[in-house]
Amino acid sequence: MVFSRGRGRGRHAKDEQAQHDTIEAQPSSGPAIGPYDVSEAPTGVRRLDLGSLQIPAIEGVEVRVQANPDGVIQQVVLANRGSALQLGVFAAPRSEGIWDEVRAEIAESLRRDGATVQETTGDYGPELVARVRTPEGHTHLRFVGVDGPRWMVRGLYQGAAADPAAAGPLAEALRGLVVDRGQEAKPVREPLPLRLPREIADQAGQAPAAQASASAAPAVRLPGSPTP
Repeated sequence: MVFSRGRGRGRHAKDEQAQHDTIEAQPSSGPAIGPYDVSEAPTGVRRLDLGSLQIPAIEGVEVRVQANPDGVIQQVVLANRGSALQLGVFAAPRSEGIWDEVRAEIAESLRRDGATVQETTGDYGPELVARVRTPEGHTHLRFVGVDGPRWMVRGLYQGAAADPAAAGPLAEALRGLVVDRGQEAKPVREPLPLRLPREIADQAGQAPAAQASASAAPAVRLPGSPTP
């Protein structure tokens, strides 16, 4: 299926000082950029509702999903001009974020597979950049994690968008993402449920479009799959 328009310690690191400086001057109105919790998301934005994730409609960005016949989504990839952003959303504890721990496990796994891995700092705090071998040759990856209230979003940039300066519309989509965690108790790191909207699921049942994401990006093995 293709849809297009044609928090933790690392959450919003660059905004923290500005928010601290102004906290006594005005009440908090939520983070300056997303991913947002559904309770604090801006209104009036057109989004594709996939259940736990709501993806904003960004010019030039396609949403590609891989779903089973029941409409349950196994993979979400945003694509733009040969680059991709693979998204995952997971349950997290109420008291603390999990990106630090997950990031360390991803780095260890990639190094075991022979990848070159570095930690850098981006819009959301610590990130990982890696050079890995795929069936198509070497490619660069960038892993971003955002800890929110009882959830974590993991983003994997591939292609030119692995360079933050070239992420463009994909980064804009991440900044506009909304997470609807729900109130149900879930084990830490369990993927939050994603489903196709009913009308799209009906269309996907009549055509192979639900498998459109299969070639959206090189396969990258992550530790503890299907958890982050």
